[in-house]
Amino acid sequence: MVGRILLTLGLAASITTAAEGQALGMPVVNNGAPTGLTIGADVGFPNSDYGSGTAVAGRAAIGLGFFGVSGQLSHYSPKDADGVWSPAVAASLRLLGGPLVPFRIMLQGGVGSWSFGNEHFTHVPLSIGFAATIPNPAFAIKPWIAPRLDMLHSDVTGTNTEFGFSGGIDLSLINGITIRAAYDHVSNDGLHPSIVSLGLGFAP
Repeated sequence: MVGRILLTLGLAASITTAAEGQALGMPVVNNGAPTGLTIGADVGFPNSDYGSGTAVAGRAAIGLGFFGVSGQLSHYSPKDADGVWSPAVAASLRLLGGPLVPFRIMLQGGVGSWSFGNEHFTHVPLSIGFAATIPNPAFAIKPWIAPRLDMLHSDVTGTNTEFGFSGGIDLSLINGITIRAAYDHVSNDGLHPSIVSLGLGFAP
């Protein structure tokens, strides 16, 4: 297990450019390594501490057993500023659970980036996720929660590390469509930046 953890953290740290949720305006989603290929789109609604804007994003992920990688590209439009593009990647590792086990523990590391004016930001969240699967005849309900260390580096002001968490519910239909709602929050010196998002995914 220690070897798996080091492999995941090493891979996530080695990706410095990019094309889930490390992107600006989107929650950090750690709900488990995907099964096969999935694609999707999300819309995020950051609160006033993020600029009260709207973000839209496309995403893709692929899973190989207990390991998965994902990429995301978002466009965030703050209320009183120009829109910003933000690419991101993440690597996920399932530490516990499997197809026949309804409970999962996941480790995830990722990196995203964006620029405002002449200032460039790099976002590196490291999270551990806890998820369950509640089966139904027509769809599966998958609640999850993921506390994390949230590192944000600016080439102007340096690096700031905070505590963050995210959580949500996925509804997986039998036709391969997934509906997702997620929430993200970061503790930051009296501010309360948070994001609510809705998403739609498909596993071809």
